[in-house]
Amino acid sequence: MGIFDKAKDALGEHPEQVDQGVAKAGDLADEKTGHQHSERIDQGEQLAKDHLAGPGSPADPVPDAPTAQ
Repeated sequence: MGIFDKAKDALGEHPEQVDQGVAKAGDLADEKTGHQHSERIDQGEQLAKDHLAGPGSPADPVPDAPTAQ
């Protein structure tokens, strides 16, 4: 099992901690930029959370594409 597989498993098992980590990183970036890019940073946080939630999750804005039969 590679490092990415382990990270993927951890994301699935601890979604609250992942959300907290993304928010903390966003807050740090916002602070370091002097709050000049708060809106963009918030958008990035939301995109990261949506991406990490994975396809088919409630946070996923786009439904899965239909599969060929």
